[in-house]
Amino acid sequence: MNAPTRLPTVSILAVDADALGARLTTLAAMPGLDVQHGTSARAKEADVVLLHAADRAALAALATRPGLPELAYDRPVVVAFGEGDDEAEAELLRLGVEALVSDRDSAELARALRHANVRKQVERMARTAYATDLATGLPHQAQLLEHMTHLIALREREPAPLVLIVLRVEGVAQAAVRLGGEAANVLRRKIAVRLRGGLRASDVVASLGTDLFAVMLGRVDVVSDGDGVAAKLLRALEQPFILAGHPCSVSAAFGMASYPAHGKEAAKLLQRATAQAGMLATVGEDGVGVMHSTFSVLGGGAANDGEA
Repeated sequence: MNAPTRLPTVSILAVDADALGARLTTLAAMPGLDVQHGTSARAKEADVVLLHAADRAALAALATRPGLPELAYDRPVVVAFGEGDDEAEAELLRLGVEALVSDRDSAELARALRHANVRKQVERMARTAYATDLATGLPHQAQLLEHMTHLIALREREPAPLVLIVLRVEGVAQAAVRLGGEAANVLRRKIAVRLRGGLRASDVVASLGTDLFAVMLGRVDVVSDGDGVAAKLLRALEQPFILAGHPCSVSAAFGMASYPAHGKEAAKLLQRATAQAGMLATVGEDGVGVMHSTFSVLGGGAANDGEA
């Protein structure tokens, strides 16, 4: 007879769940569960975060908890409740909570915690597999919109501007014609490196297609900060790239949209910024900037020869 399969250990961070009392003690004694107490600041140390709401009022309060959308995006969150509420439960699910389960049944709660961990693992694998532009390694449009949607939900509770910049880069198609399709992919990777290098770790760079890139500034002090970042990104693209030993210069234009001034839906903000990036405009006109350069396969080297 085969030996029973041993469950992998799932680390649980119980946040504000002291009222569960004996239930937590029971969970901690179950095989495959490592239950620790702490705050949401320690969420990255655990596989699953467990929250508790003793009654309907506490459940509704969880739906307005600051930082919950970001927490649920990064880690599976399970809510144990003493008294259910359909409206609050639906809102928590919309915010990204993996599961809601009664706090009366320890076995069912343990099962929900394990299942939430597996579902989040599958989600992460799918997100990586289907949300990445293989040529650049950047997230693509669907992933950008998902990330923006979560961040906008957070900004509804913690007000702060969000700025989206879309850059239209001309020169990629010319590189493909002159030097081949792989050279164009190399150029896009080099552009991605330049853009990424001029931003904070918390900012997001995404690929929207062959010649479109997006930059999401998740938090700025004032919307006008986006103009300075956009100008910096354009300057980063001024130096010619080197492809197969040949210098290649590009042209770039940008469009911009901000939350909440230009809307509260990710898709609408992206549509506005993309439309602006496609306009012929001069620097400073309605938030749209353009930098002109030329494509060349002649001449000497450039300072970025070693870019990936």
